[in-house]
Amino acid sequence: MEPWLQGVIAVSVFLVLAMIAFIINKLWCQDEKDSEKKDKQVSFMSGNTNECIFSNGVEGRYSATAADFRCEEDPHVYENKVEFECDTMTGHHTENHINDGFQCDTMTECHTIPSQKEDLKCMLEWSEQYSYAFPRWFGIFFSSVVVSHPEYAKTLFARGDPKAEFIYATLIPWIGKGLITLDGTKWHQHRRLLTPAFHYNILKPYVAVIADTTKVMLDKWEKLIAKEPMKSLEMFDHISLMTLDSIMKCAFSHKSNCQTDRDLGYYVQAVSDLTLLSFRRITSTIFRSDFLYSYTPSGQRFKQACELAHRHTEKVIEERKKSLRNERELEKIQKKRHLDFLDILLCAKYEDGTGLSDEDLRAEVDTFMFAGHDTTASGLSWLLYIMAKHLEHQQKCREEVKEILGDREDIQWDDLGKMTYSTMCIKESLRIYSPVPRVSRKLSKPITFFDGCTLPEDIIVEVDIYSLHKNPSIWPEPFEYDPMRFSPENASKRHSHAFIPFAAGSRYIVLSGERRESESKTKDSPQFLQAKMNSIVRTQDNQRHWNRQRLRQIK
Repeated sequence: MEPWLQGVIAVSVFLVLAMIAFIINKLWCQDEKDSEKKDKQVSFMSGNTNECIFSNGVEGRYSATAADFRCEEDPHVYENKVEFECDTMTGHHTENHINDGFQCDTMTECHTIPSQKEDLKCMLEWSEQYSYAFPRWFGIFFSSVVVSHPEYAKTLFARGDPKAEFIYATLIPWIGKGLITLDGTKWHQHRRLLTPAFHYNILKPYVAVIADTTKVMLDKWEKLIAKEPMKSLEMFDHISLMTLDSIMKCAFSHKSNCQTDRDLGYYVQAVSDLTLLSFRRITSTIFRSDFLYSYTPSGQRFKQACELAHRHTEKVIEERKKSLRNERELEKIQKKRHLDFLDILLCAKYEDGTGLSDEDLRAEVDTFMFAGHDTTASGLSWLLYIMAKHLEHQQKCREEVKEILGDREDIQWDDLGKMTYSTMCIKESLRIYSPVPRVSRKLSKPITFFDGCTLPEDIIVEVDIYSLHKNPSIWPEPFEYDPMRFSPENASKRHSHAFIPFAAGSRYIVLSGERRESESKTKDSPQFLQAKMNSIVRTQDNQRHWNRQRLRQIK
């Protein structure tokens, strides 16, 4: 047989198998109408004990491995340990919380992730029903255990487990192997090299830079409002350009006019599209294949967006390299007490004297260019939105800033620590609208939680931060905006992991404690205080959110 014919046959067989998998996936996700399931019950054997846990489901023989929690007779039911027999029980074990009372009424509930629009809503509903942990399926081949209790999160974050590869792998073509996607020794090396870039002494001068970029944005807003007073303002796009402008100037010493010339509007749009496309790929069984994905419209769009994002970061790196070739400029940088982020990357050396490869360099720049502006812009947009809805808290923030500044026009670093009420408002906004809704880890060894529940190694565990921040047992009336939750007396009574907007543990986001909060607070400048937020942010409910989610064709 001719080689070319063999190739055609191989591709044809592969495509047929892919189609079969797709059909199976669709059938797997169809709702079942068997009402008898609701009337049946089953007991589960706890991981290392002889006790049984009560749960709704079916009777039968169950087995589980590190990769599969499904019941042999009913894939709705999951367990976390070895093979065992179960009989119908009516008792309820209150100490073990994994899968406690968990039941899916439909196959769709158990085995598929909803659309991005429905994802947070469904996860929140499940977390309210199963307040400690529950299983979740990505298509038919990958599963995870989702936890939304602070004590469970504390136990997980106290370990050094790697991130879930099958989730974060979809980001590698975009942001490469940087701090977000790296694990193990290489992650520790990169983290150690980059930590000095976020020393307080480096961040202090950034306050003035961020204030300047904010004033540029506010000038734009005033002109737009003066031109069309009754038109609502889509603030996320403007804030994204402002945060991008800020990080470009602070972390990369790159001067741009992206807010006024919109010369980087394509980059902001590319990041928006890449975020949505990445989520869609994670939730798809078929799109797990790089080969198949590359031939889909989404795959082509993802590739094009990556090229646009990489074009921007490569330009920033090349311009900085050129400036370092100038001996006078290099000497000036070497005399600086603290280097900025890009200077550290370019001058960093491993123990053997070698520097970062071009691939590693671009990965870290891509990572920080994205993480430094997108999540910050999201957090700020939601803060302004919620302040516009709660004028009483907005007014208190205005009065606090006025009192601190007095006759001064510019905010200084030391002023930030005095803005106690503004900080409480920011934290409450981050609680309700978490910039990082979920993080995941792959267990490198078995884990035992505070209640005795165990999970074996290789299990993927997700911490649902969005739902944890709305756990009614920790946050009474969780959907009410109440900054007083973060008063010193109230905060001291809560669990240490009840509020983790940027995760926790050794992989705690570098910028979360310093730069991000500083950026948020700096927005309350005197110029900003001249207009109430409700007159600037005249938007319908969720307008910013839905505009953010729309996937637009990249030109």
